Amino acid sequence: MILKPGKKDIKAIGYYLGKIIVGLSLTMVVPILVGLAVGEISPVVDFLISMQAGLLIGIILIKLCNTDCELNWMQGMVVVSLAWIAAMFLGAIPMYLSGHWGSYLDACFDAMSGFATTGLTLVQRLDHMSLTHNLWRHLTLFIGGQGIVIIALSFFVKGASGAFKLYVGEARDEKIMPNVIHTSRFIWMVSIAYLIIGTFVLSLIGIFGGMKPFSAIFHGACIFMAAFDTGGFSPQSQSILYYRSFAFEIATVIIMILGALNFRLHYHIWAGNRKEIVKNIETTTLFVSIITVFSIVAIGLNQSGIYPNAVMFFRKGFFQLISAHTGTGFQTIYSMQFVKEWNHLALVGIILAMGLGGAVCSTTGAIKMLRVGIIFKAFVEDIKRIILPEKAIVIQKFHHIKNVFLEDRQVRSALLITLAYLVLYLIGAYVGMFYGHPFLRSLFESTSASANVGLSCGITSPSMPAVLKVTYILQMWAGRLEFMSVFTLIGFFVAALKGE
Repeated sequence: MILKPGKKDIKAIGYYLGKIIVGLSLTMVVPILVGLAVGEISPVVDFLISMQAGLLIGIILIKLCNTDCELNWMQGMVVVSLAWIAAMFLGAIPMYLSGHWGSYLDACFDAMSGFATTGLTLVQRLDHMSLTHNLWRHLTLFIGGQGIVIIALSFFVKGASGAFKLYVGEARDEKIMPNVIHTSRFIWMVSIAYLIIGTFVLSLIGIFGGMKPFSAIFHGACIFMAAFDTGGFSPQSQSILYYRSFAFEIATVIIMILGALNFRLHYHIWAGNRKEIVKNIETTTLFVSIITVFSIVAIGLNQSGIYPNAVMFFRKGFFQLISAHTGTGFQTIYSMQFVKEWNHLALVGIILAMGLGGAVCSTTGAIKMLRVGIIFKAFVEDIKRIILPEKAIVIQKFHHIKNVFLEDRQVRSALLITLAYLVLYLIGAYVGMFYGHPFLRSLFESTSASANVGLSCGITSPSMPAVLKVTYILQMWAGRLEFMSVFTLIGFFVAALKGE
């Protein structure tokens, strides 16, 4: 028998959802202050309207659903899944008011792409966008990369039990500090520290490259937020090509890799435990994966013969590979060059890199290296069981911050999430093929959306069908939350309709 959600469930969900909406609305103070500082009055009005709308909705939910109850698992998962949808609708308002998106659906697409740290975009006339709106695009990446509910955990949610349920619902299950509230604050502290350092480095490169100081600082901050949060938006329509700088590209590669690492690993690096980098199953799996997948890309590009020297090969081939594997989506080539210049083997390598992703508890999406490492360890364990005598006891373990014994539940979880991602990649590919695109290009774009990458081979555009836009939005949403909270939301609505 399915139990229908009660009034208590609705109030708890509404109350905490309202708090998250209020928190998201207050983040618009940042572009408002920047807009006032640079004299962009009209964009400031767009954000004032959007912030007031968000605060009104959030406060109404808090007042109507006021409760002292802590969240249970079902409520926490539903709050998280709804919070990302609410963030999309709220974040799209100032985008749509800017006039740089053809429809509110297009603005919703970019808002979800930003919060989900994807980087696919339907923006028009980007090179003429106000600094205020451009900053907001990148700020959505910074908020989404750390996690939308991290805002609530850091400032608005009381009670460790309810906080943990929200934290897990956002596809995080590793505590860095004694509790998830302190963990959330640490994540923000690390991200802001890296933001200051990264912006400084990129700004210096920009200034030495001929940019004016203010422009260099603005571009440095935006590019850092997009690189560290593995999002892929850029202030200019040419992406990283705009800067024409080898030093800039090297710096962004380093930042992208930092963003793909587990925040728990960052904690140990900061604490001086640098040996963890070479011992951890995620970093070793990531290194092996990059080497393996880049070999595929390199063979494909060598067959094409389009990059004749090593420097060009790095700037066009290796950069795209790291951008794909970390889930960032920066490009140093134009989208159609994937189709016209890269052969199928090189494209397959990029698709594999996008589909695998970075580390758990990082800013990346996709299957993730911990799951790949666990599946490989389980495969080795099964081979040992076959080869060794029947009476031999086979115990497999791996190192992830500490030594962990491999258990069936870990393998089962890794396999199920991996299978779910593969199905999601194929669903989007089928929809793309339905609208007349070839299979490989459809799979490329679908994997990019589902794995929250942002690389495009030209399918994503304002002119693509609305159904395809909605498909990619749902893929970005489900891929970022890693399915469990999405499945819980579906189950919640089924219970509301059919429950007793």
